[in-house]
Amino acid sequence: MKLHHLKALAHRLKTHPYITRARRVEDNVIELALSRELSYFFDMTRGHSMVYVAPSQRPMQGYNAPFDTLLHAQVSAARIVDAYVVNDDRVLRLILAPKSDYKDHHIALQFEFTGKNTNAILLDEDDTVIEALRHIDAQSSFRVVRPGTRLDPLPSRNNPPITNYQSPITDETLHEILVANYQKRHAEKLAQSKRNKRTAIQKQIVKFDKLLAKISDSDVLESEAEQHQNTANILLANLYKIQPYDSRLETVDFEGNPMTIALPKSTPVNRMPEHYFSRAKRAKSRAKNVHIEMENLTSKKRFYENILHAIEQSPDLRTLELLVPKRGKSQRKKEKMREGELFWIEDYKVMVGRNSTENQHLLKLARANDLWMHVRGIPSSHVIIRTDKQNLPDSVIQAAAKLCVDFSIKHPGDYDVDYTQRKFVKIQEGSHVEYDKYRTVRVRKEGVEIRE
Repeated sequence: MKLHHLKALAHRLKTHPYITRARRVEDNVIELALSRELSYFFDMTRGHSMVYVAPSQRPMQGYNAPFDTLLHAQVSAARIVDAYVVNDDRVLRLILAPKSDYKDHHIALQFEFTGKNTNAILLDEDDTVIEALRHIDAQSSFRVVRPGTRLDPLPSRNNPPITNYQSPITDETLHEILVANYQKRHAEKLAQSKRNKRTAIQKQIVKFDKLLAKISDSDVLESEAEQHQNTANILLANLYKIQPYDSRLETVDFEGNPMTIALPKSTPVNRMPEHYFSRAKRAKSRAKNVHIEMENLTSKKRFYENILHAIEQSPDLRTLELLVPKRGKSQRKKEKMREGELFWIEDYKVMVGRNSTENQHLLKLARANDLWMHVRGIPSSHVIIRTDKQNLPDSVIQAAAKLCVDFSIKHPGDYDVDYTQRKFVKIQEGSHVEYDKYRTVRVRKEGVEIRE
């Protein structure tokens, strides 16, 4: 963050009477909303700190650390008394009068854009630390930042004299600079996030490719079943020759040809034929159902290919996070499903079927008042939203419908997603259903093929 930009921002902040809302929206990003239309975001990432302007956004997750609690209690709805740059350094200090206090006293919210010690700190009138985004102890720095500790001033900078006069930055120019900061940051983070999530999904696709490659042809499995059956019969005819400590049996088959049979370990002699009978039965069953296994794996692979396509078309980080969420930090969000994909949208549990079998499973799993959705007129994933008899926000319905389309369809376009309560869905055959008392939401799947 350039010093003259920071000075212009301090001057701009002084013209606003209040901070309407203060909160952390990402791990290192603090939003100060000055009105419904204007929010400043302070990205306090070490080595990449900046201030940018963007529309107000809902936090990616709930932040409940002591710093977040005090930030909300002390800074939200606080009156801005003053704003200035400290000691001509890249440190912005806001002097605030908290609304919640019964007596007139001030606190400071200090943003330090100082390399590895970049921080956001709440201070009282005596410069004692109330809380900080990052706590810094004596082993990490000469300057301790911990609650209850007086904050030492930063060493004075030996700035070279300014030879070229810089004219003051107008409010309009400052706004353009901060918007440009956001656009650059968003583009970089979006590209990085897409790379990371693309890699994770490609690993899933490779996994299913390997599983598909391992599936044997039905004729091969039939031959394998016949071979195990024949081995079991020969063992049954030669049990009297086998000693408990033998690891193989040298004998002849029913045509008189010599053969060697590997004997299963830790198995009683009289149970050895059963071992090969079981293997024959499994091979025969796999031969009979190999097409089902192939279809199941292919549909799951196609599901992840659709996600990969949706990742490439995602316009923002929030959409990406919805498609491929980070590992949940709470125990509840570590919950996994054996059949289907599990997502959390604004703390609502959303389950998505990847194929017909998983769609059937979700229909059985859903409760009467849960919301069911499906792309109209197209074979698609079934989506179940666990409601617990609550009225769902429109934003959750819209996001879940977007998942339904993204995970079911690769081609861009506009699609209708029907949704209704599970009790109004009647299963016909397999995952084919009839449904009543439904509503419809329109979803656009972005892509280069779309033309206005």
